[in-house]
Amino acid sequence: MHRRGSDGALRHLDFTVLDMLSMQLSFLITHLVMGHEGFLYLNSNCRMQAIVAFSAQMALGMFSDAYDHIFVRDKFSEFTKLLLNVMEIWLLGGVFIFLNQLPVSVNEMFFTSLLYFNMNFLLREWNKARHLRRGLPVRKTVVVTTLPLVRRALQRIQLNAVDATYQPVGILLLDQGDARELTDLGVPVFHTSDDNVLDEISHWWIDDVFLLLEEESAYPKHLIESFLVMGITVHTSLSVLDELPYSKTDVQELGDFKVITNSIQFVTDRSSLVKRMLDIMGSLVGCAMTGLIFVFVAPIIYIKSPGPIFFKQKRVGQNGKLFYIYKFRSMYMDAEKRKAELMEKNKIEGGLMFKMDDDPRIIGSERKGKDGKPRGIGNFIRNTSLDEFPQFFNVLKGEMSLVGTRPPTVDEWNQYDPHHRVRMSAKPGITGMWQVSGRSQITDFEQVVALDEYYIEHWSIWLDIKILMKTVMVVLKHEGAV
Repeated sequence: MHRRGSDGALRHLDFTVLDMLSMQLSFLITHLVMGHEGFLYLNSNCRMQAIVAFSAQMALGMFSDAYDHIFVRDKFSEFTKLLLNVMEIWLLGGVFIFLNQLPVSVNEMFFTSLLYFNMNFLLREWNKARHLRRGLPVRKTVVVTTLPLVRRALQRIQLNAVDATYQPVGILLLDQGDARELTDLGVPVFHTSDDNVLDEISHWWIDDVFLLLEEESAYPKHLIESFLVMGITVHTSLSVLDELPYSKTDVQELGDFKVITNSIQFVTDRSSLVKRMLDIMGSLVGCAMTGLIFVFVAPIIYIKSPGPIFFKQKRVGQNGKLFYIYKFRSMYMDAEKRKAELMEKNKIEGGLMFKMDDDPRIIGSERKGKDGKPRGIGNFIRNTSLDEFPQFFNVLKGEMSLVGTRPPTVDEWNQYDPHHRVRMSAKPGITGMWQVSGRSQITDFEQVVALDEYYIEHWSIWLDIKILMKTVMVVLKHEGAV
C-alpha cells in the first residue's frame, strides 16, 4: 500500500502547527504591547482579528504549496515564500474584514504581521534543521531499467531528494547488458530474465520500484503486474516527456482515461483564487481612480475631439475568447481608418503589433513642444498611462487581470504563427513583462513573445507583485511610454 502525498497543511503537520502557534503568539504579544485591557480572547475586537487570521491560515494551508520542497529551500526562498504567505493571509482575511466592516487597527495588523514573519521564519529554519539532522525518511527502491540508463537513473533519484531519501537496494536490467560494469555501485544487479529473480526480490525490504524505459523499450507488463501482486508500489518514468520543451507534468483523468498532462505551467486552484482576489481588490481601487480621472480628462477630450470619451475595441483574450477592451480615448475618431495608411511606419517588425513615434492620430499631436515632440492631451494621457485606467472594469468583470499578456486585436491574432499562440494561454493583463521591460524600445515581436512566454512559464503571485511594483516605477518615470 502506498501512502499518497497529501497536499497543503497535512503534508507537514508540524510546520503547520508551528505557523498557527506563532501567529496566535504574535497576536498575544501585540495585544500586550498595545496596552489592551484583559486577555486577548476576551476582547471582542481583538478576538475576531485572531479568529479571522486563524481561519485564513487554515483555508490557505489546506490548499497551499507553502511547504512544497521545504527541505531543499534556501533561506532566501524561504524568506520570499513566507512573505507571500503573510500577504495571502491578510489578503484573504482583509476581504472578510472589509465585507463585514469589522473594526481593525492597521498599526496592530502591521505589528502582528512583522512579529509573526520574524518569529515564523526562525521557527521554520529551526524545524527544517531538526528534520535534516534526523535525516529524511528512507525509501528502499529497486530500479528497473536498461544498462545505458542505470547510472543516470541513480544519480537523478539520489541527488534530488525532496521529502524522502531514495536508497537503491537492487537493479533489474531489462536488456542483456553486462552486469559486471556495475559492480562499483555496491548494489546487487539482476536481469529480468534470470530464474527465480522475483522470488529473490519478494523477500527483500522494498518500498518502491522505479521503472525507467528507453523510447524503444517494450513495457514489461508481466513484471510490473508481479510487483503489484506483491503489494510493491511501482513508479514509472515517462522519460520521453523529459525532452519536451515544457516538462511540467501531472497525472489527471479525462473521462474514464488516466492521462499524463503536460503544460507550460500548472496553476493550483488556491493560486488562481489568490490572483483573482488580488485582481478584484486592485480593480475596485482602480475603478474608483478611473472615476476621478474621468472628471478631469473627459471634458478636455470632448472639447479637443467631440465624440465618445471611452474607446471600445474587440480584443482576443485567454484561449481565443473575444471581449471588448475599454480605454480613455486618446486618438481622433478616424484613428482606425488611418491605421492602414501608417502601417509602413510601424516600429514593430512583422506587423503583429502597431507602434509608431509621433502618431498623428493622437488627439492634439499637432501641437509641438520646444523639443519638437507632440504635446497634445492625447499624448499626455498616453505618456502617463491614464488611458489604461478603464481596463480596471475589464479586470473586475474577469476578462483581464492586473498582470498578464497584452491582448491582441482580431487582425493581429489572425496573423499569428503557431508559436505566438502561447501568449493567449494566460489571461491578458493591464501590465506585464513587456510593459516593464522598456516597451517602446522593443521593436521585435518575437522578443515580446519571449517575454510573455517567460512570464507564463515562471508565473507566481510573487512575480505578479514584482511586476506591479515595477509598473508603478515605470509610470512615474514615464519610461517605455509612447
